[in-house]
Amino acid sequence: MELDLIFKIAGTGIIVAILHRLLVQAGREEQALMLSIGGLVVVMLMIVSEINALFEAVRTMFTY
Repeated sequence: MELDLIFKIAGTGIIVAILHRLLVQAGREEQALMLSIGGLVVVMLMIVSEINALFEAVRTMFTY
């Protein structure tokens, strides 16, 4: 796994956590929830490409 992917995920998590906290303090819990769900979707999309590369590597290892 690449180190920059870990930093991207951590950075996204930190930004989402800070914005979530600000929105909750401002009384906008619904927007904070949508922000958290959006952050989760963004991170999952980053991970999907890595999982695809893993499956391709496994497929090439077991293919003659």
